[in-house]
Amino acid sequence: MKRLLLLILVSGFSLFSYAQGPAAVDTTKRWTIHGENTFLINQSSFSNWAGGGVNAFAGNILFNYDFNYKKDKLSWDNKVILGYGLSKQQDVGVRKNDDRVILNSLVGYKAARYWMYTFYANFQTQFANGYNYPASGRTLISAAFAPAYLTFGPGFAYKRSDNFRVNISPAAVRIVMVTNKELSDAGAFGVEPGKKSDFQFGASLDAYYKINLMENIGFENILKLYSNYLDKPQNVYTDYTANLFMKVNKFVTVNAGAEFIYDDKTKIARNDGSGTARSVLQIKQIFGAGLTYKF
Repeated sequence: MKRLLLLILVSGFSLFSYAQGPAAVDTTKRWTIHGENTFLINQSSFSNWAGGGVNAFAGNILFNYDFNYKKDKLSWDNKVILGYGLSKQQDVGVRKNDDRVILNSLVGYKAARYWMYTFYANFQTQFANGYNYPASGRTLISAAFAPAYLTFGPGFAYKRSDNFRVNISPAAVRIVMVTNKELSDAGAFGVEPGKKSDFQFGASLDAYYKINLMENIGFENILKLYSNYLDKPQNVYTDYTANLFMKVNKFVTVNAGAEFIYDDKTKIARNDGSGTARSVLQIKQIFGAGLTYKF
């Protein structure tokens, strides 16, 4: 029921954006709205295959919208990314392979040709529970708003174009939230056991770069760094995402993406049932062909 409600809400948001129509080229217009709705699928099936293999099917849905405002030297750029995916493997069952809610907002005031004074905010969380699957069963390791990350602060940015920008904030607040009682009691994601949030103060860097490798093939890079002045500033939180978009025709695309995260406060438990947890490089990969509608 929760997933059905989520689908209805996201679909309604998508239809609202669709109703706005394509942004016309109008120099008097302050707002521009554009985005992408993507549904990806991938499937593998084996029958009497000598090399072996596991039957699998996966489906992912992704909404990526931009709401941007510009007037004279003032700009306000907003991005909304909603993604969710499930995979089903033979003898394993259904498990999620993508789950993210990302909200970005950047207010800028032009200081020079490519430089701006800025104030930015970023919020990230997920929709549904996440589990680890040791030999003994499954263990809850995440949930909606567990974790959730809110980062904000003043800074300055170099913006060459909408496809190349870097924002630096030397005085950024980062709040890690874990609203699930089971996870907060266990001290997950770096919060003290029993508490539901962790306050951090440090420096952040957000960078975005997109390039067209050739006709109908685009490559997108997103980098986020954060150093907490209050606790081991040398252990820099790192989140790097690379996305490759290959356009087949107006509606059909092939997408490949990989995300790499290192956070020394996030401990990942082993699947061997030993209970040992340690900080590791987190890697997520998604590949599929599907339908994309741009506006």
